[in-house]
Amino acid sequence: MNTKHIYLGLLGAALVFMAASCSSNQTEGEKILKQSDFPAPPVAEVHPDTFVNFGKQRIDNYYWMKDKTNPKVIEYIKAENAYTDTVMASTRDLQQKIYDEILGRIKEDDESYPTYDDGYYYYSRTEKGKQYRTYCRRKGSMDAPEEVIFDVNKLAAGKQAFIFRGYIISPDNSKAAYFYNETGSYAEFTMKVRDLASGQDVGFTVEGAASVAWANDNRTLFYSAIDHTLRSSKIFRRELDAAEGTLVYEEKDAKFSTYVSATKTKQFIFITCGSSTTSDERYISADRPTDPFKVFLPRTKDVEYSVYAHADRFFIRYKDKEHLNGLIYEAPLTGYEDRKTWKEFLPYDKDVRIEALDVLKDYVALELRKNGLNEIRIKPINGGETKTIAFPEPVYTVSLGGNPEYDATTIRYTYTSLNRPSTLYEYAITDGKTTKLKEQEVPSGFNPDDYVVERLWATAPDGVRVPMAVVYKKGLKRNGSAPALLYSYGSYGSSSDVYFSPAYYSLIDRGFVFAIAQIRGGSDLGEQWYEDGKLLKKKNTFTDFIACSELLINEHYTSASRLAAMGGSAGGLLMGAVANMRPDLYQTIVAQVPFVDVINTMLDESLPLTTGEYEEWGNPNEEEYYNYMLSYSPYDNIRAQNYPNMLVTGGLNDSQVLFHEPLKYVAKLRSMKTDDNILILHMDMDSGHGGATGRYDSIKDTAFEFAFILNRVGIAK
Repeated sequence: MNTKHIYLGLLGAALVFMAASCSSNQTEGEKILKQSDFPAPPVAEVHPDTFVNFGKQRIDNYYWMKDKTNPKVIEYIKAENAYTDTVMASTRDLQQKIYDEILGRIKEDDESYPTYDDGYYYYSRTEKGKQYRTYCRRKGSMDAPEEVIFDVNKLAAGKQAFIFRGYIISPDNSKAAYFYNETGSYAEFTMKVRDLASGQDVGFTVEGAASVAWANDNRTLFYSAIDHTLRSSKIFRRELDAAEGTLVYEEKDAKFSTYVSATKTKQFIFITCGSSTTSDERYISADRPTDPFKVFLPRTKDVEYSVYAHADRFFIRYKDKEHLNGLIYEAPLTGYEDRKTWKEFLPYDKDVRIEALDVLKDYVALELRKNGLNEIRIKPINGGETKTIAFPEPVYTVSLGGNPEYDATTIRYTYTSLNRPSTLYEYAITDGKTTKLKEQEVPSGFNPDDYVVERLWATAPDGVRVPMAVVYKKGLKRNGSAPALLYSYGSYGSSSDVYFSPAYYSLIDRGFVFAIAQIRGGSDLGEQWYEDGKLLKKKNTFTDFIACSELLINEHYTSASRLAAMGGSAGGLLMGAVANMRPDLYQTIVAQVPFVDVINTMLDESLPLTTGEYEEWGNPNEEEYYNYMLSYSPYDNIRAQNYPNMLVTGGLNDSQVLFHEPLKYVAKLRSMKTDDNILILHMDMDSGHGGATGRYDSIKDTAFEFAFILNRVGIAK
């Protein structure tokens, strides 16, 4: 379900695919094996449950599968995994080959470019053979002795899954509050505090922490904690040696989550509360942690704002229904309550969405999006020329890195495209000089000029033009014979940005066209693009993707018998919807941890991240939304028809899309589909929403899933 705030990284990293089977010495053009060439797949027990809403009856034969403690559920999962192993057995050599290829494009021993922050240079590194990163720092100079802050490999030793979510350094640089879990869940984390001199954990431990901020006394922490639905709902204050924390704020509206953070200037602690459409903030001085929090602006429906502190003013990023793309105000530190004191710093532009900003002493750096592409602007605070960093390529992604140092006169940004490895740049604001700091290395070699990148525009059924980024190897014959993979997400306003991946070239170099559809439901063309793909307009997401698929076929980049589609989480909902609507368009579909049981999940307020989703999908307790959601819910709309080859993945410890959604989806598909195509489920028994947590294990998953797609078009080498 909801991955808007937490899972952007996941979806970018999740270009992973699976494989059904053909003989190990198969060459292209030989028989592609079907489901009937294998032993019969598992058949799930049928236990009908009947539900009636608004006079409509639903019968769910597999509702019983939601109980993880039921031995029959685990037995069925194991049977599905065993069947998948059988179907995939003859692709093991191909999987190994793809694994080796991907590994060959990754610099295993690598180090991030250091970032200077409050007297220290911070960086991390990966080491050959180790699954996780090591986080380090050096005081004052990169020639100073190295301090290892966290060796995640040691923290993860002996664990089947481990996620290290990051750390926050205390103002005096002596301690770090850090987050981790051992389940693979992306919503349930343990927070501890480490003394950096001794390397020992000190103070208290919080289970279910979601955010943290240090007060300037270096002993008081503010942290948010999740409730039984995994919503971050309470903010506590606690000193390191205190027996318990003090509740300072509780968000009682189930649509809202709340988080805490400190400002770059170290002046304030802010509590942010937000739903999908509305937000508010409150703050205190970081020097006076026991003060009561003061509301910055009262909560107003459909108004979102974020406050950024400067030493002598506030900058407010503001959005409402009349200003969907946002604008920026500046206001005084005192007296800002009078809106007459506010000045427009960046006026509203209906064609330009504000993506991010970073406030420095003399400048505000802005990441903006126009016509689906990013640009960086640096605007002087006290007047002067605004500088723009523009980029010439037709399709790319640039991300503002800013600078953690308030007095800085440089900013960093990362640039990437489908055929350009990610590159970190530093821009000197005073003289406009750009310096390349670090480029993603491809040890096995990579020449961008060997590939063609294009931006295409499909036309949706309502006449709207939908952008799509495409990459393929030079020399491609556009006669419909090439295999292709189309990916998208299309929810929560998360844009499907292009980026360089060492993995998908194992497909491209085998003749695939790879494409990313920037469909409504994301914010690729601005905030209205998001508004037009949610709630009662959600079907635009699906028809946009179908239009992009048809364009690839009609323009002879591929054909329906060679086209694969992939999406994860809410993008898995997309996969389930288009599989029901237009199964004829796709030869293969990969649905990763798919949110497919929309009605049952959204009606169950005890489940994680449900009530807070009403502003994204609608409230099914209201008849209009119930009927609309029921009309596209992938699980509810499975019918007796032919379906493409399908791989569905899940995680037993998934806290976002619970394991039973992909499980029962596969069970129902098996009972209804009329074709002889392969349908397999891969359920990770040790992890959650993001699959395997170690980098080598993750590559294995990628190789496994790529092999599925390749195998289905008869490519075995």
